[in-house]
Parts: sequence; C-alpha cells; structure tokens
Amino acid sequence: MVGLMRVGMGFDVHPFSDDESRPLMLGGVHFEGQCGLVGNSDADVIAHAVADALLGAAGLGDIGQHFPDDDATWTGADSVRLLAAVAALLREQGWRPVNVDCSVVLDAPKLAPHRAAMQTALSVASGAPVTIKGKRPEGLGALGRGEGVACWAVALIERA
Repeated sequence: MVGLMRVGMGFDVHPFSDDESRPLMLGGVHFEGQCGLVGNSDADVIAHAVADALLGAAGLGDIGQHFPDDDATWTGADSVRLLAAVAALLREQGWRPVNVDCSVVLDAPKLAPHRAAMQTALSVASGAPVTIKGKRPEGLGALGRGEGVACWAVALIERA
C-alpha cells in the first residue's frame, strides 16, 4: 500500500552563547560546565532536528510553525517537551514514529559519555528509538572554529 511509511529530514544549528550561566542542553541532557547555545527555547539542536524530521515526514510543517521563536510562550522551553508534543501531534494525525537517526557536528563537548542518556531521553519523548552519532567538523567553517553545534536527523514514520 502506498503511503504507509514516510521519511523526513530535520536540521538545526545554533551558535554558542557568551552567557556562561546559560546551560548547554543536547539531546535532553545538561552538559555541566559548558556554555549553552543561543536560542529562544533551551536551544537543544538535537531535539529540534528530531522534531523537524518527524514533522516533515508527516507533512506537518516545521518546529518554527508550531513553536515560533517570536512567541514568548516558548522562551526557555524544554525542547524535549516540545519533541514530546510533536510526537503526540503525529499520533493524533494517525502516524507512529518508527526510528530517528541523528548526526551531530561539533568538536566539543564530547558526546560519547552522554550518548546513552541522550538516546534514552529522545527515544522516550518521540516514542521511537533515536540514535545519535557525533561527527567532528575537522576545522571547517564556523563549526570547525567551535562557534556552534549543528544536527541532521532522519526519521521514519508509519501509519498507526
């Protein structure tokens, strides 16, 4: 049957903040002692990319349409909660996430010590297995200079 499964791709990028009191949240995990990312919400690039991948797969727009950054309602929002709301929206529309795969591009901090916790947090929020791979920018561009973090995510969904 046509239309039973769909694929979506998500992307997000945020620069590091100069505000040393801003916490760094990646994949729903707080990275102690690290400067956070600039954004209206907690700027969790991984959660944002996962949400966009799921929304795109379902044909439901993007995270900015559902949680606009010029709406004070979402200031400081927990991005994993936003992801859970996206997953609930998909279920309401008759879709079920199957899995999501992410590639996160950054030099520091190291993701490996937190990978399991990030995958668990995102998997619980999305209702499907989420995998995370860390990739180094090898000195190229703004990411290579350590100015921010980017994430690409691909999601597979199916009709519930």
